[in-house]
Amino acid sequence: MIRVAIQGYRGCFHEQAARDYYSGRGQDLAIVECPTFDSIFKALSDNQADAAVMAIENTISGGLLPNFELLRSHPYKIKGEIYIPIHQNLMALPGQKIEDIKEVRTHYMAINQTRKFFERNCPWIKMVESEDTAKSAIDIASEEMMGVGAVASELAAQQNGLDILARGIETYKQNFTRFLILDDSIQTARNRIGKASLCFTLPHKPGSLAQVLTILSFYDMNLTRIQSLPIPGQEWQYFFYADITFSTYNRYRQALKAVRPLMAELNILGEYESGKQ
Repeated sequence: MIRVAIQGYRGCFHEQAARDYYSGRGQDLAIVECPTFDSIFKALSDNQADAAVMAIENTISGGLLPNFELLRSHPYKIKGEIYIPIHQNLMALPGQKIEDIKEVRTHYMAINQTRKFFERNCPWIKMVESEDTAKSAIDIASEEMMGVGAVASELAAQQNGLDILARGIETYKQNFTRFLILDDSIQTARNRIGKASLCFTLPHKPGSLAQVLTILSFYDMNLTRIQSLPIPGQEWQYFFYADITFSTYNRYRQALKAVRPLMAELNILGEYESGKQ
């Protein structure tokens, strides 16, 4: 049994990602609920969890920028990733129809993702922002709230005994979230490593980033993401966070050796097997 820290409550998409990833590895897990992303790392450092699953970006809302800084400032390395589709569902206590629902509670992001469904199909329902999608489902079940619905995952409905009144109500169906796996027990053979996450800084001079990207391209590195964030206290200086994919590990190490002299600082956040999208 492996203890996996997630941000959120049981039934949330973080739990779904954790269960999907570890079931694929044939491992049983115990979920460690954490209220914030910061507390995920505290659970790891306090030995309350053996591993963690953390969202890093979404195809609709983009990257979770504070999480890049958390990765940089903690010693835990990325050992894997998983992409899961985000399907939002309207749920309520059994025995009710959509016509019976007067209020729906969910996280503000889920409200944004499903607003058009409610405007078109049930405009009488009041949308109320809550702390968490799964927590909304938990509260409705525990307090037996009739006439109140939640928007959350299918897992949340199953765990709380709620009926799903409408499935897949998100506006954009191609909505995926990428989750990172922080688990030091995972050892991946080099011939299966095909992705790396890097954080680096550059000298403050013209063309420094262009030089790095040109060399990475020469070595056939595929840049799948790059994000810059300011360095506190250093005006116009930035941390660059980059994800690169490659076909051979040795070629990747050659690329790193070539670009390292051009960087002021380089931190390898993780080398791991690419997740299937």
